[in-house]
Amino acid sequence: MTQAGERKTWETTSAQATFALGEVMGRSLVGGLAVGLAGPLGAGKTQLVKGIAAGNAVDDVRKVTSPTFTLIHEYPGRFRLYHVDVYRLGGAAELLALGFDELLQPDTVVVVEWADRVRSAIPSEALWVELTPSGETSRTVAFDATGEAAARCLDGLRAAYR
Repeated sequence: MTQAGERKTWETTSAQATFALGEVMGRSLVGGLAVGLAGPLGAGKTQLVKGIAAGNAVDDVRKVTSPTFTLIHEYPGRFRLYHVDVYRLGGAAELLALGFDELLQPDTVVVVEWADRVRSAIPSEALWVELTPSGETSRTVAFDATGEAAARCLDGLRAAYR
C-alpha cells in the first residue's frame, strides 16, 4: 500500500510509452480525485492526459487536446474527466473564480496541467505527477500521492504498470 508522501517514478522512452502509462493510470482512477501535472513545455503532459482518457474509457481520445485557450475540457467516460490548463491564468484565485472547486465530485476526476502554478487551489489530497524530459523522447514521470484516493490510484498503477 502506498504511504502518504511516498514517491514512485517510471521512465518512458517515447510519446507512446507516456500514453501507455497514462492509460494504465486512467484504469486506476478513483472518483473525486484531483491530479496535478507539472513539467516544462513539451514534457508530455497532454500525451499523459490522452492516455488517462483512454484508460478512463473516453470514446475518442483523438479529441483530447490541451485546453490552453478554453481552459477546461470535459470528457465523459467511466468518470467524467475534466482537463484543465492553467498556463494562461494569473494564479490560484483565477482558477477558483472559474468554479474549479465545483468540478471535484464523487463521479469526476480533474486533471490540471501546470498545477504547480496554482498549488494552493489544488486539494490537499491529490495525485501529483511531475514529467521531466530525460532525453529527446524519454521522460521521467514521478508520482506523489497525498491522501487515500490518490494512494489507491497509485497502488492500481503500481500493480498494473511495470
